Formats: sequence, C-alpha cells, structure tokens
Amino acid sequence: MSPRSVLEGLNVLREEFDRSFAMPARQHDAEQSELLAVRAGGRAYALRLAQTSGLWPDRPVTPLPGPVAALLGVAGFGGTIVPVYDLAALLGHPAPERPRWLVLATGTPALALAFHELDGHVRVPTDAIVTEASEHPHGCLRGMVALAGGIRPIIDLEAARTAVHTMAGHQRSGKEHDR
Repeated sequence: MSPRSVLEGLNVLREEFDRSFAMPARQHDAEQSELLAVRAGGRAYALRLAQTSGLWPDRPVTPLPGPVAALLGVAGFGGTIVPVYDLAALLGHPAPERPRWLVLATGTPALALAFHELDGHVRVPTDAIVTEASEHPHGCLRGMVALAGGIRPIIDLEAARTAVHTMAGHQRSGKEHDR
C-alpha cells in the first residue's frame, strides 16, 4: 500500500468521524440496553452498564473492619477512597473466595461492588427486559433478562447503595449521605 493511499484512507475516516457528530442520535440506542453479565457467589446476574462508571479486575482493596459483613474494605479510584462491598454477601450468598472484579457505581455517595466473574458485555432490546419490583430481602433486584445460559436477575446499583447504607445503619436524604 502506498503512502498516498494510506493518507487518502485516513482522510476518509476523519471525514466519516466528523460527519457522525452532525447526524442525529441513532434510534437503536434508545431501543437497546447495555448490560454486564456477572457472577457473584456462583449465581448469574446482570448490571445495567448505564449505572456503572468503571470496571476493574484485580484492583487492590485495603481491608477494613466494619458493622457490615459485606464490607471488604476500601479502594482508590482517581484519588478518591471508595468503600467496596462484596456483591454476593450483599445478596445473601456465601462467597468462598475473594471476588476478582470491582464495578464502580455512578452517583453519590461513592460505592464499589466486588463480584467473582465477568461473563461479558451484552446489548439487548430494551423490551427484552422484564422490570418488576424486588422481593429480595435487600431490595436490589429490579427485573430479569434472558441471556445466553439462562435468565438473569438485574441488580439495580442505586438500590444496592441504599441497601448498603440501610445495613450499615445510615440514613440518606436525597442524593447525599448524612454522615
């Protein structure tokens, strides 16, 4: 391939990229939901990607004692110390080994949840998600979705944050933590 054809190809790509900003938002984005397929305590779940702000494998967690057994400790994210909770323990499942993955939830106060396995990122039609109120004791489950390998409950990360603070005996008002 000649240098001239490479430059022409780059110019075409640049023009397409610039033109993409002038186009209206794609309709399929509103009709699709992006999920992370995860496993916690040997059970399959899904997380809404829109409720996450990052995903990390093997991130160091400094252990801390605390009133909640699910509290693994704290981890640093962009200069901020964030509490890390074991998702399996939060959902009431035994967790024989330490979770490998951390997901940072959007919103405040900061919260990271640890889980054992990441099965992947999937995009599904929004109408494939069955939404329902949770009957789970901690109220973190909000709906179900059929993915390869079976039906997965969807964990609502904002509801998980509320459950963590309720378990720790803290009260919240609005979006901010009172203490």
